[in-house]
Amino acid sequence: MLRLCSALVLLLGLAVAAEAGPSGRLHVIDGDTLDVGGTRVRLHGIDAPEAEQMCGGDGVSMWGCGAWVSGEVRARYDGRRARCETLDTDRYGRAVARCTVGGRDMGRSLVQAGLAFAYRRYSMDYDLDEKRAAVQGRGLHGAGVQSPAAFRAAARKGAAAVNAAKAPQGCVIKGNISRDGKRIYHMPGQTYYEATRINPARGERWFCSEAEARAAGWRRAKR
Repeated sequence: MLRLCSALVLLLGLAVAAEAGPSGRLHVIDGDTLDVGGTRVRLHGIDAPEAEQMCGGDGVSMWGCGAWVSGEVRARYDGRRARCETLDTDRYGRAVARCTVGGRDMGRSLVQAGLAFAYRRYSMDYDLDEKRAAVQGRGLHGAGVQSPAAFRAAARKGAAAVNAAKAPQGCVIKGNISRDGKRIYHMPGQTYYEATRINPARGERWFCSEAEARAAGWRRAKR
């Protein structure tokens, strides 16, 4: 009996730990990022326009859709109390969490209002909510807005083109230095080639061949 009770206590403890997450008064950073009780939180399963994102084109005047969404989310939630369940940690060290305010799922409410998109790359939780909002033309869907993911991809592509224009003639291999000092070169077509920027001030450089890169002490990226 004692062993059974101990096992039950352990299981209950694990369940509580799994559900643990930040709670408290929230401060809105942008459409999908918050500070909750002093913890930086990225809302799970949704993607809102970047704060600096501009929308428009094709006959529609350019407007600050990112700033508009941040303002709308701030008006609805800033200063209210939230309870969050941490599901993961992203590469920026933020807690990826599902948060409720007044008993309602904050991410779902934002998608239903057309203030954010379902982030299907990571979750299908809000797929139908977005489709309903799109059909009804709510929020961003009534303005023909480019998705945040597409906006970021276009921005990366533009930055990569500017960076590539600085490469010496015929020398397209990127010699990058990681945060921990590792010297890694990226070949065209590799996973992180487009996103990699070369900063000569940090000792990074372009190479004309793999042999040249290896001789200089760089190793090939794994992907």
